[in-house]
Amino acid sequence: MKVATFNINGIKARIEALPRWLETAHPDVVCLQEIKSVDESFPREIFEDMGYQVVTHGQKSFNGVALLSRLPLEDVVKGLPGDDSDEQARWIEATVVSKRPFRVCGLYLPNGNPAPGPKYDYKLSWMRRMESRIKLLLDGEEPFLCAGDYNVIPQAIDAAKPEAWETDALYLPETREAFRRMLNLGMTEAFRARTQGPGHYSFWDYQAGAWERNNGIRIDHLLLSPQAADRLLDGGIDKACRAGDKPSDHVPVWITLDD
Repeated sequence: MKVATFNINGIKARIEALPRWLETAHPDVVCLQEIKSVDESFPREIFEDMGYQVVTHGQKSFNGVALLSRLPLEDVVKGLPGDDSDEQARWIEATVVSKRPFRVCGLYLPNGNPAPGPKYDYKLSWMRRMESRIKLLLDGEEPFLCAGDYNVIPQAIDAAKPEAWETDALYLPETREAFRRMLNLGMTEAFRARTQGPGHYSFWDYQAGAWERNNGIRIDHLLLSPQAADRLLDGGIDKACRAGDKPSDHVPVWITLDD
């Protein structure tokens, strides 16, 4: 069972690149971020013709998340619980129906810049709500994972130039502390469970030759509940995806689970 997360930075811009990656990588379940489309405008037929069920939680021009699955999806929830006034489309979850079902939560965590300020306050509040959701799911003692663009650089080794991010909302101490609180609940950060050391990134800015110089950061993560972590077989970052035409500024991050 292959599960991936991919911030596509706009479905319209990635209308050719995304199907091409799906045909090459063959993921079973994909969490997409920044689809930048309302539900009605998302080109679901393209992916349904490839054998995927499609569920979206969209928003015009901004944000937006989606799940693609070769297996049936049930009990879909759109929106992160905890704030009924929050209209930003950043969270979607569903149960993947298989021989060994599991819950998948796709997320696009707020960027938070500029910090300090209202946008950073929203980021930290959103992370507290996510922490509460994880606690509730853990209480169910069923396998689940939270996959997406976290907009969090967890450690210095997750940035080519950590000193350049010291005042950025992605790397502030409060941000990293909030991320650690989720891990300390008993969650496993899948990539670091399989790969150690610096030089592994999932985002490179389009400007200043960041990709060519490998001046990147690792902000796309999959956190696994204990029951899901027990099934973890492998994981990685699909950097080859950046080499195609009209690439996103992110690349997919993936894991395989024993099914």
